[in-house]
Amino acid sequence: QGPAWANSLFEDNAEHGFGMLLGQNALRNSLIAKVEQIAESDKASDAVKAAAKEYLATVNDGEKNGAATDALVAAIGDGACCDLCKSIVDNKEFLSKKSVWIFGGDGWAYDIGFGGVDHVLASGEDVNIMVFDTEVYSNTGGQASKASNIGQVAQFAAAGKAIAKKSLAEIAMSYGYVYVAQIAMGADQNQTLKAIKEAEAYNGPSLIIAYSPCEMHSIKGGMINCQNEMKKAVDCGYWNMFRYNPALKAEGKNPFTIDSKAPATDAYKAFLLNEARYSALTRSFPERAEALFAQSEQTALERYEHLTRLQDLYAPKAE
Repeated sequence: QGPAWANSLFEDNAEHGFGMLLGQNALRNSLIAKVEQIAESDKASDAVKAAAKEYLATVNDGEKNGAATDALVAAIGDGACCDLCKSIVDNKEFLSKKSVWIFGGDGWAYDIGFGGVDHVLASGEDVNIMVFDTEVYSNTGGQASKASNIGQVAQFAAAGKAIAKKSLAEIAMSYGYVYVAQIAMGADQNQTLKAIKEAEAYNGPSLIIAYSPCEMHSIKGGMINCQNEMKKAVDCGYWNMFRYNPALKAEGKNPFTIDSKAPATDAYKAFLLNEARYSALTRSFPERAEALFAQSEQTALERYEHLTRLQDLYAPKAE
């Protein structure tokens, strides 16, 4: 009947979404068991058995299962032929494969709710997590987060954050069975769409981390320029785009793909100074700003080099 939405508490977002998934799975699995009985039943017509088998063949395929579900319900009709069929028709809204996404910001995913995010990803269940990475606790007026970058001014980091941000993507990749992507829609809409489609198609947990400029960044010209700001962030190496798709390993392909080019670091400092969360530091602590900005640029270079080494590491080895 269309999308369903629920809001949870800030700190239990992952667990709340996971509970919705498990509840849906419990209802659906009971129906799948009934469809399996119909597929093997001597009493069911050939048309119903064929529809049941097609449904079971696509049960984990979100793209095909909707049509197979419709065909099964149509073949069964009003369900008057048997109690099993009546039960299936009465609960038909739970038959098709559902797309479950958990949405939240970096303050939740990197910090206060990280334990829940990690638990959900480690479950191995077919659930998707989308993190809107603003690099600050946007809802508290710009509080420093583990996602905040070097040199960024925020609440509790008035003199600029001195340490690099947490690599949430690599923590998730270390499991080996979690689909992981970093995206920036303003930099590459095709890569954004590809990552979302791959995550949805992947039969397992997925994590997409989306670079998300917000008002706390204080971009010159305002939020109307946020898409352009994403492109600048990627071009200068401030933000990297990549995808890790475990399904490709079974095909003998490299599961790790870097989607952004090598950093144009001559534009790195200009990118920082285009946002007041960084430029403010040059006015209050000019010498510290120079040092932190240089450290941030060097970290960005090292991060890209690290990603290229990861790409080589994940590449299939010739036998």
